[in-house]
Amino acid sequence: MALLPAARAQEARYTVVGDAIPKPLADKPGDAARGRAIVANRSVGLCLLCHSGPIPEERFQGTLAPSLAGAGGRLSVAQLRLRIVDGTRLNPDTIMPPYYRTTGLQRVARSFEGKTILTAEQIEDVVAYLATLKE
Repeated sequence: MALLPAARAQEARYTVVGDAIPKPLADKPGDAARGRAIVANRSVGLCLLCHSGPIPEERFQGTLAPSLAGAGGRLSVAQLRLRIVDGTRLNPDTIMPPYYRTTGLQRVARSFEGKTILTAEQIEDVVAYLATLKE
């Protein structure tokens, strides 16, 4: 996985319903194994910088945010999707970056300007992985 984002195709449109995004962003289902790799990768998602999770081979996991363990038991797939796409819709003060938003951001590195942190497919992969975490 690349450290810097590649040029992205046009962002998929999505609709927020309540506290969720019911429809997938990508045309194909997410892959949980790829999602786990994104979560564990310290150069792509950076999830473990703030979260801890059931990824025992990764040392020094975060304690700033809720554990990812049991995320799929606490939240629906649609709720997980919104939290990754743009958690500021639920909590404007969150420290979690919006992984699929390009507007209204501050202090964006030049290499990320106009680009999402994760692609629609990567979002769906992470959602698929988190949905497997029932306990």
